[in-house]
Amino acid sequence: MRAYYSVWRLRMLLGLQYRTAAIAGVLTQFFFGFLFIMVFEAFYAHASGEPPMTLTQLIVYLWLQQSFLAFIMLWFRDNELFDLITTGNIAYELCRPADIYGFWYAKLLAQRLSSALLRCLPILIIASLLPHPYRLTPPPSLAALLLFLAALFLGLLVLVAISMFIYISVFYTMSPVGSLLLFGVIGEFLAGMTLPVPLMPEWLQAIVGWLPFHLTADFPFRVYSGHIAGDEALRGIGQQLVWLAALLLFGKWALGRSLRRVVVQGG
Repeated sequence: MRAYYSVWRLRMLLGLQYRTAAIAGVLTQFFFGFLFIMVFEAFYAHASGEPPMTLTQLIVYLWLQQSFLAFIMLWFRDNELFDLITTGNIAYELCRPADIYGFWYAKLLAQRLSSALLRCLPILIIASLLPHPYRLTPPPSLAALLLFLAALFLGLLVLVAISMFIYISVFYTMSPVGSLLLFGVIGEFLAGMTLPVPLMPEWLQAIVGWLPFHLTADFPFRVYSGHIAGDEALRGIGQQLVWLAALLLFGKWALGRSLRRVVVQGG
């Protein structure tokens, strides 16, 4: 465990150095945040009937999405790992006295944490000071805040476990382009990043509910807004724990099988 913690810590310190990139990211995410809010505001103004989410809950959802984008985007990648696989330099990784799955998982987790830490606080603070209806409102209760923090952290762990399959797939395709496109587009939609899950048709919500993607973004954000509360929130956290265990076990098994077919320099 000490080796994995050291990798995580070093990658965190490295990621926290990119402050200029973080400032540019904050400005970009504010632009998209306002853009998405205005689109949904226009939609709500002309919608008939009672929407499944209030406009206030939806605006909270969108600001949290922009604040914690590094936690929830599947197209966030580590090109160094792709290069190790495609160039054959993974031989150096095989010589390390550590499990490759845990080693890579710690690196990817630290990358997302460092990126989010530099971006989330400015967005959360400024968004909470905006005028109505663009303001990020606080959670309805302390219990909702605590459940949100637990769901957000577990969602991050689930997402990193899902993203590991992108790197595992490159052992077979030898190119990350297709895997990034497939996981990024489909995973982003199923996570509720394109459209919140409650706004989807009921038949599609049923499909999304059986998959782990919505547990990384849609679920924690709706817990914060109070759209999911109480026993339903606790059941969702239980689902996150089950999916995390399953993804970790299957991912480690899949990586082990992939390493059996590795060819380094023709040998």
